[in-house]
Amino acid sequence: MRVIEQAVKRSEPLAISDMTLLEIAVLLGEGSHRINSSIEDLFTDLQDNPFFRVLPLTYEIAVEVAAVGPSLRDPADRAIVATARVHRLRLVTSDQRIVESKLVSVVE
Repeated sequence: MRVIEQAVKRSEPLAISDMTLLEIAVLLGEGSHRINSSIEDLFTDLQDNPFFRVLPLTYEIAVEVAAVGPSLRDPADRAIVATARVHRLRLVTSDQRIVESKLVSVVE
């Protein structure tokens, strides 16, 4: 959250993989308490925030998912990493498997 809040304060745009939206929906649907907001409120806030841009799954990203290979087993993680790689973005994540894979530059 610190990294995101700092980027917003500096008026830096942030990108979110569409797979991240899916993962958030699954977590909140399963009753995760890591986010203190309803799914509707959270998604409305993201949609209305001019600093956030959702990056859709494209053919180029799908090809990159294949290039990532079996280093990551979770298809959503592969898609998120591939999205960051295709768009040459650093990834904000606490997922140690992604960090340790060194497949993408990670914001620490």
